[in-house]
Amino acid sequence: MHPSQGFRGVSRALAGAAVALVAAGGPAVAAAGPPPAAATAAPAAVVPSAGAPADRTDPRTATAELTIPAIGLTDLRVVPYEGTTDDGPGTRVQDRGVAASPYGESGGVGPGETGNYLVTAHRLSAGGPFRELPSLEKGDKVLVTEGSTVYEYRITETRETSFRSERSLAGQRAEVPGEPGERPTRAMITLSTCATPEDDAAGNFWRDAHHNPEHRIDKIGVLVSSRPA
Repeated sequence: MHPSQGFRGVSRALAGAAVALVAAGGPAVAAAGPPPAAATAAPAAVVPSAGAPADRTDPRTATAELTIPAIGLTDLRVVPYEGTTDDGPGTRVQDRGVAASPYGESGGVGPGETGNYLVTAHRLSAGGPFRELPSLEKGDKVLVTEGSTVYEYRITETRETSFRSERSLAGQRAEVPGEPGERPTRAMITLSTCATPEDDAAGNFWRDAHHNPEHRIDKIGVLVSSRPA
């Protein structure tokens, strides 16, 4: 036996005896010589949250891209902002020719999340990216690419929102579209644009402070799948 092995054996025996005495209520005995070396704990591995990429801190704040094959829309940039549908900041985002996605207390969730992912864009101005949105039909595909994931939604219904009705606005912005106060159980999307031609044709020329007409046309969809981009 190597001398160092014998020394370690004695040290362990003395330490064990000291523990036994303390446990029995007797006086503690200090072990002679240096104590055995303490084990060094390995650093804990950092594990990202399940189902989310490591660099995805808040899906609501992530810029996404929107593609709707049925109306020829490809890779429209969707810019998130803290607010509510078609407010001042949201209108300024849309004025740049891109889509806007509000989040926060009166906004929605991020792509693929349970709840209502709200996306608004202009129909007539700033290039009119949503000019053909009203023609979407039930079953049409909507693709949202965010980070390394493509989320596929399918259109299920059409709703109309009135900017002059708090109840109507609450329905548009609800976690379950059209059902304020209902707890969401699946990921949904609301694509919204103005009904300016329809309102004007009906003689309704009302506008809010941001020049939005009274009515909005909303296309509602549900998430059916997700896949790597």
